[in-house]
Amino acid sequence: MQEVAYGESDDDHGVITVLYGFMSAYSRNTGASQAGQLQIIGDFFLDSGFSICDSTIKINFLHMSDPVIKRALVSVSDKTGIVDFCRELSLLGVEIFSTGGTLKTLQDAGVAAASISTITGFPEIMDGRVKTLHPKIHGGLLAVRENADHVKQALDNGIGFIDMVVVNLYPFEATVAKPDVTFDDAIENIDIGGPSMLRSAAKNNESVTVLTDSADYAQVLGEMRAGAGATTRATRLMLACKVFELTSRYDRAIAAYLTGAEGAKVEGAAAGMTVSLEKELDMRYGENPHQNAGFYRLTDTEGSRSFGACFEKLHGKELSYNNMLDIAAATSLIEEFRGEDPSVVIVKHTNPCGVAQADTLVEAYRRAFSTDTQAPFGGIIAFNRPLDMDTAVAVNGIFTEILIAPAFEDGVLDLLMKKKDRRLVLQKQPLPKGGWEFKSTPFGMLVQERDARIVAVEDLKVVTKRQPTEEELSNLMFAWKICKHIKSNTILYVKNRQTYGVGAGQMSRVDSSKIARWKASEVNLDLNGSVVASDAFFPFADGLLAAAEAGVTAVIQPGGSIRDNEVIEAADANNLAMVFTGMRHFKH
Repeated sequence: MQEVAYGESDDDHGVITVLYGFMSAYSRNTGASQAGQLQIIGDFFLDSGFSICDSTIKINFLHMSDPVIKRALVSVSDKTGIVDFCRELSLLGVEIFSTGGTLKTLQDAGVAAASISTITGFPEIMDGRVKTLHPKIHGGLLAVRENADHVKQALDNGIGFIDMVVVNLYPFEATVAKPDVTFDDAIENIDIGGPSMLRSAAKNNESVTVLTDSADYAQVLGEMRAGAGATTRATRLMLACKVFELTSRYDRAIAAYLTGAEGAKVEGAAAGMTVSLEKELDMRYGENPHQNAGFYRLTDTEGSRSFGACFEKLHGKELSYNNMLDIAAATSLIEEFRGEDPSVVIVKHTNPCGVAQADTLVEAYRRAFSTDTQAPFGGIIAFNRPLDMDTAVAVNGIFTEILIAPAFEDGVLDLLMKKKDRRLVLQKQPLPKGGWEFKSTPFGMLVQERDARIVAVEDLKVVTKRQPTEEELSNLMFAWKICKHIKSNTILYVKNRQTYGVGAGQMSRVDSSKIARWKASEVNLDLNGSVVASDAFFPFADGLLAAAEAGVTAVIQPGGSIRDNEVIEAADANNLAMVFTGMRHFKH
């Protein structure tokens, strides 16, 4: 063994001996009596796994045990479980220091806890903005216990080690999600001391246990009981990882809010974007069983968006990755008819296979189903009205994956829950409007505004000699709302506020038209007197002529082709009414 006076070293051995001379420096800073110095310093080092030999302190780097937790700093905004946790810490002999509301909560509950000021020797100031930003806090967290120089500096400055930090942060994301939040409220909910303590503790995870989540309290207590007051290295590292995930997400949320604040907004897509993703739900798998997947709460400049904010699953199996895509597709479309006559949307693989409006919800469902009587099996159905018993009985006749409604009338859930695998989803509030849409590619992220712009009747441009009739205009507007939600290339036939033929996702617009006509013929729906919608312009007159042959009387399309005049002439020659929207709706 090598014994080295302070300031010397030799890398040939794993043991450093720190001479008893540290004690005089410690005495100057703590006021300890000469007789008690050896015991005090012994305790100081023993807490960190060191050994004492006569008047020397020997630090064995090769055989350090997990550090015993003797002192804990606790300061939480979310006080879930904190009283019980700290009571158990106290029973394990841990000395607890706390701040503000947390200190009061613990003391009111009879848990022994002292103010952080007893460590810092400095009061909380500036409305609590400054309380833990102090060398005696961060020195106690960051000191490397195996480093003799760090230990001497701690002794010289009267800094005691802090072995545990329990902190969660001011609820910034919840605050800015409130519709009436002010800029000043948001700023006051930016936590400074909390992230600083968390990062210091997490950096020194060799010696410090740091907790940000009440879900981890039980595991830590269990390890302390089993380990004579210590936690395992694996747990400390896991908890440290959670800290840096939390603080990075927290900072991204702040940056996103400030980026979207008045005076900081930019036109178009910003040069940089801050997006935070936090797992909300586990998925059994992705689109296919061999793909891992999860569902994440998203926070960006527009605020936070989550499944739980909009929906509640009332019954059925876990929601899958594909279910989530279909729920998004079905609800995005049904919300086009919010506040309108009873409407029903049936979706399969994110494409609508039947949509209808009627005087009653059950009639709307029957008409939507009649568009395609095969695809709805295993499909997703969304309603714009509370689901009533008549409609529920009709829907119950086939197997459906998911039913989505803003409410369920009395007795409906009892009926529908008899099929255990069917998911029943309550839509609690409208989907967030606008904002940015993110699509991942293997080489980067595409970002665009959501396709949320609405075309009103007054925005339409009649380009043919014949004006559309009132009934044709109603069906054209109905078709245009649906058209934007179908995969391109899209051709859609509509009659009497019901889809008659859906041609989706074909490489050729002509093929989409053929499929739409074929689907209508399969269920004996007569296209005579129908209208047709196209998500993009007709590049040639042949697509419009095919629609005319099918019996169409009116057309809605964006316009904008270099051959618009040819298409318009063909429409006039067949006495069709045609309107341009001036807005394309490609969907990929």
